[in-house]
Amino acid sequence: MEDWQLELRQAITTADQLAAHFAVEVDALRPVIERYPLSITPHYLSLIEQPGDPIWRQCVPDPAELIDDGAPLDPLSEEEHAPLPGIIHRYPDRALLLVSGSCGVYCRFCTRKRQVGTRAMSYTFGELDNAIAYIARTPAIKDVILSGGDPLLLPDLFLKQLLDKLRRIEHVEIIRLATRLPVTLPSRITGRLCTLLQNYPPLYLLTHFNHPRELNAATSAACDQLAAAGVVLGNQTVLLKGVNDDPGVLAELFRGLLKIRVKPYYLHHVDLARGVGHFRTPLETGISILRTLRGTLSGLAIPHYVVDLPGGKGKLPITPEAYERSADGRIRLLTPDGDTLCFAEDARLCRDGQIFHHKAHEKSA
Repeated sequence: MEDWQLELRQAITTADQLAAHFAVEVDALRPVIERYPLSITPHYLSLIEQPGDPIWRQCVPDPAELIDDGAPLDPLSEEEHAPLPGIIHRYPDRALLLVSGSCGVYCRFCTRKRQVGTRAMSYTFGELDNAIAYIARTPAIKDVILSGGDPLLLPDLFLKQLLDKLRRIEHVEIIRLATRLPVTLPSRITGRLCTLLQNYPPLYLLTHFNHPRELNAATSAACDQLAAAGVVLGNQTVLLKGVNDDPGVLAELFRGLLKIRVKPYYLHHVDLARGVGHFRTPLETGISILRTLRGTLSGLAIPHYVVDLPGGKGKLPITPEAYERSADGRIRLLTPDGDTLCFAEDARLCRDGQIFHHKAHEKSA
């Protein structure tokens, strides 16, 4: 067994284990963990300085997760865009292959928190083979993203078998790995793994740093190994209330990422998923932060601020021109296909994916 697998076995998964390290209300946390599993690796646990700090908020359960604020369980309509178990096909040229149902750390703001760590995200070898066969018979798919859960929790041999199958599909031009393990379990980034990944160019790895305290010697070494192996590194940050909703914090993070050869790629607005409302900021917060950063940071360090639109309509870069807010708090977003869609930080203000104006109807009239 490798070092990273031993460390993963030592992850905190119960309220009682957490209480051995910090003063927590065990009885308040148990019902949260029953619904949304807990996992904190020893590495990530070591980054917590005190309860309630930016690392704590990302990984420790909060009773606020059980508040039903009217947000949908599946805000991006992924299940509607799943032609087979284990695959999500929302964009014509891209497909998401869900190859793992587990993570090193279960992020409390996760869009798929209803599934990760549960039987709802457990796929058989046969189902994954069927999903790959779907990609093989769909020539429009040029880009495949391995996700889950975390694909790097797969053993090297199984990961190699998946990559081999995908690389044999002629129309698949790009393979991406969506993983948070460089942040939460950097010991997983071994020399053997990097040698394996080196054989599948062009290979892109999108990781997930949210706070500058996640940048340290271990994570830096992990990213350096990946970059040295020819893996192109990008980062997807989520804008989180009480974690990084401050231009100074994000400036430090984005500068630090460039130093370790990781390009800030997206700054995500928190999805309208159930159980994550306490992390959500107004859209204006993200706009204001990006406006501040543009005056102080190199363009290389500035990501796109995006909303993943309800109803599976895709990611929309948010600029002051892309939306308008009404007096009652509802927001109108202009989608890439010309629709005007209702969006709100408070999910009760509009139906999921409600369309105010459908440009396609106008064209056909």
